[in-house]
Amino acid sequence: MRAAELTQGTVTSRDGTEIGYYKTGEGPAVVVLHGSMESARSHTLLAEALSDEFTVYLPDRRGRGLSGPHKPDHTVRTEIEDLNAVLTAAGAERAFGVSAGGAVVLEAARTLPNLKQIALYEPAIVADGAPHREWLERFDQEIARGDVAGAMVTSMFGFEMAPAFLKAMPRGLLRWTTEKMMAKEERQADAGAITMRQLAPTIHAEGTIIAELGGSFDAFRTVEAEVLLLGASKGLPSLGPGRATLEKVLPHCRRIEFDGYDHGSSSDPGGVNPNGKPEAVRRVAAEVKAFFKQS
Repeated sequence: MRAAELTQGTVTSRDGTEIGYYKTGEGPAVVVLHGSMESARSHTLLAEALSDEFTVYLPDRRGRGLSGPHKPDHTVRTEIEDLNAVLTAAGAERAFGVSAGGAVVLEAARTLPNLKQIALYEPAIVADGAPHREWLERFDQEIARGDVAGAMVTSMFGFEMAPAFLKAMPRGLLRWTTEKMMAKEERQADAGAITMRQLAPTIHAEGTIIAELGGSFDAFRTVEAEVLLLGASKGLPSLGPGRATLEKVLPHCRRIEFDGYDHGSSSDPGGVNPNGKPEAVRRVAAEVKAFFKQS
């Protein structure tokens, strides 16, 4: 399969912020909304796999690449307004969202009239949002004093992403290891690549989104869109119970769990996704494509 040819475009969100996107393919429009510590280019392989049947839009969420910065009053509503600007420009009735991006897509399907089909990969909807408010203050303090590695460690535990063996390691060692990992990525990064260090400040908004939508499962009973709910056997354990609940409350839901895949399996390999595999992306894309072709 040849590499997707990406063109660039921009739209203006309700508050005047520019939201940039990449575009490829031909056919009905699909908007792909990336997750935390990702950018629009984190899903180029997925876009490539969909591009023979669909016109794929890859927006940068705020604070990344082609898009403007977060504002102090950033909320889930802001994210939905940004997404809606892209959906409207594209004439899209379909969207695919990953992790926190999946949570935004799901809430958009509940509140916007134009989404008819959505696919979600490990959407970050949890039973209780309060714990995600508790670590943000420390995270913000570490970012403010330039301790990006420390902030990354704080967010890793805050998002419950740390495997058991890391929980036994001294925090100072984790911070040192994280700093080395970021420095290595920067040395090896292609020109123009968005690195972990650059993405780190965007984690604050991710935490607020998850906190805001935490415990909102019953609200999704009104979602009229058809939903493809995707997860992974090696994904984030904290998100598994949420998928089980969503499967029960969503009126039009089909669920698939990929055996052996992890939280990053729909995303391009590299950077914060060193274990990513192109064949996993293509497998996820095949399910998404088949789902979107049903209508």
